[in-house]
Amino acid sequence: VSLDGDSIIHHSQIHIGLAVAIPNGLLVPVVHDCEGKGLAELTLECKTLANLAQERKLGVEQMSGGTFTISNLGMYAVDSFTPIINPPESAILGVGRIQDKPVGVNGTIQLRPMVTLSLSFDHRVIDGAPAAAFLTELKEILENPLVMLA
Repeated sequence: VSLDGDSIIHHSQIHIGLAVAIPNGLLVPVVHDCEGKGLAELTLECKTLANLAQERKLGVEQMSGGTFTISNLGMYAVDSFTPIINPPESAILGVGRIQDKPVGVNGTIQLRPMVTLSLSFDHRVIDGAPAAAFLTELKEILENPLVMLA
């Protein structure tokens, strides 16, 4: 959803913005119609758009229409951060670095790869409980990635 003045707009398609650092700034290319694409296609399109952003060769269509943005600072050794929402979108997901951490597993302590996800969302259009449910579902998918292939 997004906010347009006092109106809440419900989007039927998912267009994910990717925050890409460039010298002296940030660009957010958009992967359109994500719901109809497989993991391999999404990965290729994300890499292509990130490269185009770094070369400053994005077209207007490639920079518009986002409904949700993902910002990853893990490559900068950042564990967690508070990403800022890109209006008119109503949410952005911040992804920190993946790092082995000790966790309890069946009564033992084991090192496991862990990541911190930070969701910033506009409370005018999204309540906390649905936002928490989204993070819970995302956690379950990340812990069991084979469900993305089903």
